[in-house]
Amino acid sequence: MNKWIFYLTVILATSSGLAKAHSDEEKAEGKYVQVKESLRLAAEQGDATAQNNLGEMFLYGDGVTQDTQEAVKWFRLAAKQGHANAQFNLGLSYGNGQGVAQDYQEAAKWFRSAAGQGHAKAQFSLGISYANGQGVTQNFEEAMKWFRSAAEQGDAVAQYNLGLIYLDGQIAAQNYQEAVKWFHLAAKQGHAKAQFNLGVSYGNGQGVAQDYQEAVKWFRSAAEQGHAKAQYYLGLSYANGQGVTQNYQEAVKWFRLAAQQGDATAQNSLGLRHDLGQGVKQDYVRAHMWFNLATINGQNDAQENRDKVAQRMTPAQIVESQKLAHDCKKSNYMNCD
Repeated sequence: MNKWIFYLTVILATSSGLAKAHSDEEKAEGKYVQVKESLRLAAEQGDATAQNNLGEMFLYGDGVTQDTQEAVKWFRLAAKQGHANAQFNLGLSYGNGQGVAQDYQEAAKWFRSAAGQGHAKAQFSLGISYANGQGVTQNFEEAMKWFRSAAEQGDAVAQYNLGLIYLDGQIAAQNYQEAVKWFHLAAKQGHAKAQFNLGVSYGNGQGVAQDYQEAVKWFRSAAEQGHAKAQYYLGLSYANGQGVTQNYQEAVKWFRLAAQQGDATAQNSLGLRHDLGQGVKQDYVRAHMWFNLATINGQNDAQENRDKVAQRMTPAQIVESQKLAHDCKKSNYMNCD
């Protein structure tokens, strides 16, 4: 079997993931209006935490009319008082052009202020600024410094991306063992992409001893979170009997979930299962449909597979299959059976 492919995602965006200004319990108890008013009063009196939380409410439209300019106003007031979360939020506002004109230099300025206080997400974002040369001179050593600072604090996104950097070998020297180390730390926190890449590492024996059972374990963790490639690889594991007992019905289950997300390799594999009658009843019409969809979506082998199965079909069956493919794609792959 060919080596599995890693899921490489360029590190270009972050999200704050900060706590909301109020709890679900407060909402449930009918105290939300009181909480909102007391929060505004505290913010107007200069409380930095209240200012930041009020800014988040306006940013997300949480209990108030969404107003990104108003959000920036409150973030700025808190940031000037040295509030790290507010500095980070203000940096994101400048970086994304939300509530203020996009300005990468201002974004990097506020990320740096928060990063200097040990704010992990700001450290990661400052690393992105250096990696992309946005608002600062591009400097990969500085980028790695800040990525590592965030990762060592347990930030799963930073850990995952640090793993990608060591896997890719462009910003830092390629080091599969380091990649696995950081993927593992992020994977244990439930980061789906890290779980998938950790599964690939075990499947290929890169940076760790080859272990198909461990690969399946991590593919399953990511697949259950809806990660399409992990669903496909889990299906492949069942189809090939690698790390699990061979089970074509389970393979079809996971291929279908990935295919419904538009994954062309899964669509092609689902076509093969229908063609061969593995895990499903043999059905050339459905096989042709999935091969056709995979061809449209750029899977390399799908066109040849489609043409081969077409030789065993009647013209009427091909017309039926083409209609099914059209309806399937129109339904965003949800109405295909």
